[in-house]
Amino acid sequence: MRNPSSLFPAVLAGFVAVLVGYASSAAIVWQAAATAGASSHQIAGWMTALGLGMGVSTLALSLWYRAPVLTAWSTPGAALLATSLQGVTLSETIGVFIFANALILLCGLTGLFARLMKIIPHTLAAAMLAGVLLRFGLQAFSNLQDHFLLCGSMLLAWLIAKAIIPRYAIVATLVVGGFVAWLGGDIVTDELMFSVVMPEFIAPTFTLTTLMSVGLPFFLVTMASQNAPGFATMKASGYPVAVSPLMIFTGGLALLFSPFGVYSICIAAITAAICQSPDAHPEANKRWLAAAAAGVFYLLAGIFGGSITALMAALPLSWIQTLAGLALLGTMGGSLFQALQHETERDAALVTFLVTASGVTLLGIGSAFWGLIAGGICYAVFSHFRRA
Repeated sequence: MRNPSSLFPAVLAGFVAVLVGYASSAAIVWQAAATAGASSHQIAGWMTALGLGMGVSTLALSLWYRAPVLTAWSTPGAALLATSLQGVTLSETIGVFIFANALILLCGLTGLFARLMKIIPHTLAAAMLAGVLLRFGLQAFSNLQDHFLLCGSMLLAWLIAKAIIPRYAIVATLVVGGFVAWLGGDIVTDELMFSVVMPEFIAPTFTLTTLMSVGLPFFLVTMASQNAPGFATMKASGYPVAVSPLMIFTGGLALLFSPFGVYSICIAAITAAICQSPDAHPEANKRWLAAAAAGVFYLLAGIFGGSITALMAALPLSWIQTLAGLALLGTMGGSLFQALQHETERDAALVTFLVTASGVTLLGIGSAFWGLIAGGICYAVFSHFRRA
């Protein structure tokens, strides 16, 4: 029988991971769907299908591998769709989803992506993860400027709990922050309604122009800016799960549900780091419990997909950002240690960290990808001249 005292932080980590995932990008997904011409009822159905898809995949993979495998939608992909779907019909949009998810499935079946991921040195993967998480860590403190009472009380609660009962530091932060936000009238529940909206099947239309101008870039951005960091995060956290089976499962599931608005199901990076943190469970081989809990919360979010935006709007953004930043501190510290512990690889790791943290976007692809590219070039050059 599992010890309830060690199970609760894992459940909380799963809840925080889903909360952060939805809070950080649900609005972008809605904007992308609206740009495609979907009605509010159809968008709510898309959110239902996405929540159910992420819940099923997260639960199935975490239980099968006994590892914290968390899936997510592609936030960079949603951002690209939001700016690229003007003038594209709704049926053509579904065609784009099917095309891109079929290519992801093909990458898994051929093993091409797995071979590419094996090339990435562990130090660079850890540096990339630290660079991705830096923005979240900074937000835990930058919000003090405009929300001193709320964020200050959360930081104080975290500090005291971390010193006395470190396993429950995030629990204390969440409770104290929620209480202070409620006292300050920052939690708005006037328009909060829970409703179930069934996803609607939309027949696809395939046009070569749309597939090449939207579908192909969407596939590349999803692979480079979501799946690659996701697998690198797992590797950096000590969970080297085989790449191809995960690509086949997530790509195949997304392909199956594409006609219902599931534009992608990818391997999570930032939210996965919460479940892979020592704060989720002191034993690394038990942290899959946090991801499994996240899978359950994903399913609940999917069932009430029509209410997600209202729920996110009810919570103060500063509360969510501060909670996420503090929940990720342990993972970021561990990543930096792994990235910088080998002196011969330290410069390349620093380049990866800084480029990733810069947030630069080139050719529509995010900084995590370019951080790995820049660090990889440095790693290759330095290694060559050391051998010479």
